[in-house]
Amino acid sequence: MTALTRPAQAECATVARRLSILAHRAGVAIMRVYEGEIAVEVKDDRSPVTEADRIAEDIILDGLASILPGVPVIAEESVAEGGLPEVGDTFVLVDPLDGTREFISRNGEFTVNIALVASGAPVAGVVYAPAVSRLFWGAEGAGSFHSPLGHGADPHAARFEPITVRPVPDGGLTVVASRSHRDAATEAYLARVNVRELRAAGSSLKFCVIAAGEADLYPRFGRTMEWDTAAGQAVLVHAGGSVVTEDGAQLVYGKRERGFDNPAFIARGWR
Repeated sequence: MTALTRPAQAECATVARRLSILAHRAGVAIMRVYEGEIAVEVKDDRSPVTEADRIAEDIILDGLASILPGVPVIAEESVAEGGLPEVGDTFVLVDPLDGTREFISRNGEFTVNIALVASGAPVAGVVYAPAVSRLFWGAEGAGSFHSPLGHGADPHAARFEPITVRPVPDGGLTVVASRSHRDAATEAYLARVNVRELRAAGSSLKFCVIAAGEADLYPRFGRTMEWDTAAGQAVLVHAGGSVVTEDGAQLVYGKRERGFDNPAFIARGWR
């Protein structure tokens, strides 16, 4: 595949599987830092960054040069340092360590996110949570899959099981909400929803537990960037769910005019 072509559906699955191996490699490096002393810096936007963020991003960028040569990459830490390439119809979004606050607090709820975007939609995406041994991938035309893959395991030998969203429960929804970024708008939205259970969770795992049929809804009214959500959206959408804005439109990618900033959205286990 080249930077100017939209990938075929069969190619999306191959790309996602290769990205899963790359995400695992980054996760192994992250865990080496996690198991030692974590030094924290603060970026210009006041968000935290660690050595693990930068090491993981370097590993991913190096691997993407082989997996998707010529395809532009928008990666969180590179953007923070002024590296924002021109992108067209097809590009990659990378968050090397989503949930840095969860990483610093050592609660395990952090992920590696890599997504391939074409025509505004994430057509292949990988979310890896190394501390809780969960790897998810989704691809257009293939569906979504999960493996209980630990950071000490061999990703080439991983066995992936298909996952799908569950039917909407009659007794109310299980809602997952941000552990670190709850706000008044989220609380107001939840007051209008039939909530049976509310779970706090960090990072893009929220998309994935909906995709796996373990929850139903994730509303997000606080700020997110495209690299925060694209991989999780790929897993959820290709498992039968959807991610929509407040007016019901699909959440799309490549919003350069917004600085790749997302609007408020609702991730849900139905179309």
